[in-house]
Amino acid sequence: MGETTNQPFQISFNAALKVEFQGSRVTSDGGLILVRELDERLGFSDLIAQHITDPRGKNMQFPLTDLVRQSVYRRLAGYEDVNDAERLSHDPTFRLIGSEKIWERGAALTSRVHSFETELLAQTENLTGLAAINRELIARAETLAPSQRVVLDLDSTEIPVYGQQELSAYNGHFESTCYHPLLLFNREGDCLAVKLRPGNVHSAEDWERVLLPEVKRQQRQGKDVVVRADAAFAKPELYEALEKRGVKYAIRIPSNDTLEQAVAELLTRSVGRPSYKPVVRYKSFRYQAASWTTARRVVAKVEFHFGELFPRVGFIVTNLETDSRAVVRFYNKRGTAEQWIKAGKEAVKMTRLSCHRFRANEVRLWLSVIAYNLGNLWRRLALPTRIDSWSLTSLQQRLVKTGGRLVKHARYYWLLLAEGDLTRTLFGSILRRLTVLSVPSG
Repeated sequence: MGETTNQPFQISFNAALKVEFQGSRVTSDGGLILVRELDERLGFSDLIAQHITDPRGKNMQFPLTDLVRQSVYRRLAGYEDVNDAERLSHDPTFRLIGSEKIWERGAALTSRVHSFETELLAQTENLTGLAAINRELIARAETLAPSQRVVLDLDSTEIPVYGQQELSAYNGHFESTCYHPLLLFNREGDCLAVKLRPGNVHSAEDWERVLLPEVKRQQRQGKDVVVRADAAFAKPELYEALEKRGVKYAIRIPSNDTLEQAVAELLTRSVGRPSYKPVVRYKSFRYQAASWTTARRVVAKVEFHFGELFPRVGFIVTNLETDSRAVVRFYNKRGTAEQWIKAGKEAVKMTRLSCHRFRANEVRLWLSVIAYNLGNLWRRLALPTRIDSWSLTSLQQRLVKTGGRLVKHARYYWLLLAEGDLTRTLFGSILRRLTVLSVPSG
């Protein structure tokens, strides 16, 4: 098989088949067009202009909004490496989601994207601006389905590192050298805030910086706030801060001899043949640890499972006034936060923090969080009911990854998409849902 420059390849097994590479006209990420329509409805461009400072002046090759979108959408499509920008700069989808200025010329190359993320966005005011963009984006979506009761889930996670990143450290709990970020979610799965921390800090370190501003924001709007967290956040100063602000909470606490003595009557297995189904018992009582200034309500859950010698025992400290079973069920829904963190790690590559400077890695984490939230808002605001439970990874693989070909006519660009999971009917359904969104600006 011969090869001539700019000539199609001839395949020997089928003489009628010719193969050509037309990267500037073919895309594999056509589904991003729908996310771009959502971000237009939410006023993403206005938020970028409000919160990101551009010192380059007016004589610039790439507008600020295009660079931010390229960084965010690249992650949403699963491209974790800055080097991917080289190829994506000519991708039709990544050209068309930007301003008209780059439709023909192409998006930014690797060197420009790298300096943008590690230098311009790493400036203190712009790092703060990324946090503001993220929160305001969610706030605009909140106006579409306002709720009187807001549930906040606080959790930490591990981001392993493999180089000499600043402030990375060995964490004995995770048994790895890592960063140890703290994240705050609402019950719809939106990531409201994140703080990148050194790897060796306690899980609850800086909880007040992440949690209390959000509590203040929600209460200023007259909403009732409830907080859930695991045993790593069982700290008396956290309880007191929430009680002082009139916030309800359900937080798991580690077991100890005093707590187990309080439920001793529940720890004995019933006489007779054990049940194949778990036997669950509850108890609510008052308890005061040595470090607490007052007694608080504790709910205990004791589970007997077939084939297990000892029962599973858990304790939750709470100021909720519902019955014990309801408290436990409410707390158990906290586990969804771990699934959201997993989605962020797998779909938008939240773990790819490979820069040496800590500040640059903070920027990369915020860009991943914004990408995650755009995907999550797309799922819950625009998708039909039959698929609105799909994970972000499924959305990425089945809807975003849609092949297409760009055709330019005299007045229009045509993006011809292949029908797979994203069919014409589904595309139209999503677009209609986006069209009727009424989001107030500002």
